[in-house]
Amino acid sequence: MAEIKDPENTVLVELKDGTVTIELLPDVAPQHVARMKELARAGKYDGVVFHRVIDGFMAQTGDVEHGNLDHGGELRRAGTGGSDLPDLPAEFSKVPHARGALGAARSANPNSANSQFFINFKDNDFLNGQYTVFGQVISGMEHVDAITRGEPPMSPDKMISVKVAADAS
Repeated sequence: MAEIKDPENTVLVELKDGTVTIELLPDVAPQHVARMKELARAGKYDGVVFHRVIDGFMAQTGDVEHGNLDHGGELRRAGTGGSDLPDLPAEFSKVPHARGALGAARSANPNSANSQFFINFKDNDFLNGQYTVFGQVISGMEHVDAITRGEPPMSPDKMISVKVAADAS
C-alpha cells in the first residue's frame, strides 16, 4: 500500500481485485477534487460500474445517475448522466494525462464535467489541455489494468466503495 501523505486529499477505490489509492490534486483542480470528495462521502460512487473501458486507452466510470445497477441503474444509459449537482468549469492545467492520471469526463462542452471520471491505462498526451486532470493513482494500478473491457462491458466491473482516506477506519 502506498504511503498516504494527505489523507484529506486521497481517495481509496475498492475494486474486485483490491484497493486503488488515488492522490487528488487540490492545487491543480480544486473544484473537481471537492466534487469527488463530496460524492464519495455521500456514498454516491459506491456500486457504480465502469461503463466504458477501452483497451490501451482508459477506464471510465462515475455516472452516479445511471451507473449503479444495484439501485436500478440501467447499463444501456450509463455514461449519459451525472449527479444532481451543477456541472463544473474546466480546470485545465499542464499536468499530463499520464498512465494512472485521473481525468474528468465531459461532453463536447469543456465546462460540462460533473461526476464522471476516467483513469488512463497509458500516457494519453493527446488529451493534455483538453480534459481536467485532478488525481493520480499512487498504488493499485494493477487492479485498474484488470478492469473488464467494453463499451459497455458485458459484465462490467464496479467500484465497490469509494472513500476519502481521512474517513477510512
